[in-house]
Amino acid sequence: MAVSHNSTGNTEWKPTPIGDKFIHPKGSFGGLLGKEWFLFLLFILPNFAFLILFTYWPLIRNFQLSTQTVNPYTRASTYSGLDNYVWLFNDRVFKLVATNTAIFIVSCVFFTLGLGLVVALLLNEKLKGRTAVRAVVFAPYLIAGSAVGLVWAYIFNPRYGLIAAMLGWFNIDSPRWLEDPTWALTAIIIVYVWKNLGFATVVFLAGLQGIPKDLYEAAKLDGASAWWRFRSVTLPMLSPISFFLMVTSVLSTFQAFDIQDVMTGGGPAYATTTLVYYVYDQAWQAQRWERAAAAAVVLFFLMLVVTVGQTIWERKQVHYGG
Repeated sequence: MAVSHNSTGNTEWKPTPIGDKFIHPKGSFGGLLGKEWFLFLLFILPNFAFLILFTYWPLIRNFQLSTQTVNPYTRASTYSGLDNYVWLFNDRVFKLVATNTAIFIVSCVFFTLGLGLVVALLLNEKLKGRTAVRAVVFAPYLIAGSAVGLVWAYIFNPRYGLIAAMLGWFNIDSPRWLEDPTWALTAIIIVYVWKNLGFATVVFLAGLQGIPKDLYEAAKLDGASAWWRFRSVTLPMLSPISFFLMVTSVLSTFQAFDIQDVMTGGGPAYATTTLVYYVYDQAWQAQRWERAAAAAVVLFFLMLVVTVGQTIWERKQVHYGG
């Protein structure tokens, strides 16, 4: 700390620089600003406040609500323990919803990533107009889910829809896609794959363009066929990209809601109802908030288990930096 005297004889304190820092007198707010831990808290506390208010507190409140019974008329609640979970796992509809969710997630992730990789491999070749094709493939991902659902509802219409017209060329009757429980979930899967295919394609394409060319040249010199080059070079080098897409696709599919709501409303006969839509249906249609909270807890733990499993798989199968 430096002390200087001005012309009037008064003593004036000035901070003395040491490197990039200043030494401040003890007890001053300026001294706290010089502390790294204080600056860290100053910047991070607002984020923690928002997380606690909008994430952790609703999560805790949801756990609490799942152990209560709520009167839909008076809103009075009483503690009921695990009764909501017992009812949930004995409910025939919930078992159907769990099956729908598993089929929906596995199908969407498998076809989105599989077709995305195939399209990315095609677009990675030197073809005319591939830039325009990339834009066309990626465009559906930017469209709102509700708009996509409305368009595809007309496409699937068994009377005057596009698919019905195309099948009519071969004298084949169109299935009642959105009205038949056998076909409804298949229709929803087709729409979700179509919408998210562009994102997977673009990410895979970026990964393909980042693979060093000398790896393929070395494989060719060793006499490796195109299949072995794909298996031994392309897939291992794309493993970080594949893992990223798998995680994001699984989590987004778990939370799918808008397209089902617009196209089928979870029907017919709960054929397209997944866990997220079941939570909505119990909360806002049946007004059984405690059962919706219990279903949300089940969904939370399912996503947690899947995420942990993906992390374990990532440590064993994903290769970074070759």
